[in-house]
Amino acid sequence: MRKMIIDTDTGSDDAVALALGLLASEVDILGITTVSGNCNVDQATLNALMTVEVCQKETPVFKGCRLPLLREVPVDAVDVHGKDGMGDLELIHPTRLPETTHGVDFIIETVKKYPGEVEIAIIGPATNIALAIMKEPVIMRQVKHYYIMGTGGFGLGNASTMAEFNVYADAESYVPLLRSSVPKTIIGFDICIENALLEKEIETLRSKNPLGKFLMDANETLRQYNIKRTGEAIIDLPDAVALAVALWPEEIVTNSKQVYATVTYKEEQTYGLVIMNDPNDALAVIQTYPATNAEVITQIDTALFKEKMLTLI
Repeated sequence: MRKMIIDTDTGSDDAVALALGLLASEVDILGITTVSGNCNVDQATLNALMTVEVCQKETPVFKGCRLPLLREVPVDAVDVHGKDGMGDLELIHPTRLPETTHGVDFIIETVKKYPGEVEIAIIGPATNIALAIMKEPVIMRQVKHYYIMGTGGFGLGNASTMAEFNVYADAESYVPLLRSSVPKTIIGFDICIENALLEKEIETLRSKNPLGKFLMDANETLRQYNIKRTGEAIIDLPDAVALAVALWPEEIVTNSKQVYATVTYKEEQTYGLVIMNDPNDALAVIQTYPATNAEVITQIDTALFKEKMLTLI
C-alpha cells in the first residue's frame, strides 16, 4: 500500500482533505504534521486531532513549525476560516494529544525508515518540508513524490494579486522545495476554485452523517465569506482537490503541463509568486531553462472528484 504523510495548516478545507486521506483505501497515512498558516500551529494541531477523531482513526499528529522561515510578520486566514480555523462553532475538543516528536523530525525519520516509498501531500505553507530538506538533504532526496497545494497555477493569487496563500505565507520555504530533485505535482488555486462545492452538494454532505455535518459546519464561515465575495453559496476546497489528485492521479487528472517553476521572494509586490516557465513556449525570449521540475495540473474530472468525495464521506 502507498505510504503518505499529510502536512497541513489545518483549516476547514484542510479538514475535508484529511478526511479523504484518512478514509481512502489506496493509501496508509503514516502521520499528519501541522504548520502555522490558516491559523497558528497550536490550533491547527487541535483541528487535525479533532478531524482524526471524527473520522474514527488513530493516525498520529505531529506539531510542526509555528513561524515561517524568514517572513517578519506571519499571516493567517482567520477572516476566511474563523479564529479557530474551523468556523468558530465550538467544534474542536479533541480527547487525544499530539505526539511529542516535532513534525520536521517525524518527516525525516519516516523518510529514512521507508526510503523511496513516502509521498508527502503539502496542503499548507511548506515550512516543515523546507526545514526537513535543509536539515537532512540526502535523506529528503528519498521522498517518493510531493503533491503541493500551492501557487495560483496559471491564474492569479488569492492572498495578493500575484500570490496564492500557502506560498505567500512562507515564500522562502518554496526555494528548497522547488529546487528538490524529488518529483513534484502542483495543484494550483486556479484548478481548485473551479471545483467548488455547490449549495446542493453542501447540503447533501451536511445531512449524510456526523462526519459530513462536522466538515460542512466547519466550512460554514467559508461559505458565508464566499457569499459576500461573489454572491454564491459555494465552498471551495483547494486542499481536498489537491488530496484527490494525490490519491487518484490517474483517474482524476485529465490534463497537466510540465514546467520549470521558480518562486519570487525578494520583491514585496511579487512576494510569493510562483512563475511557471514553459520550456516549450516558442514565443519566449529566454529559451535556456533547466529541465522541468514540476507537473502542474490544468484540468481534473470534476464529476469524478465530487463522486469520490461523496462516496468516502
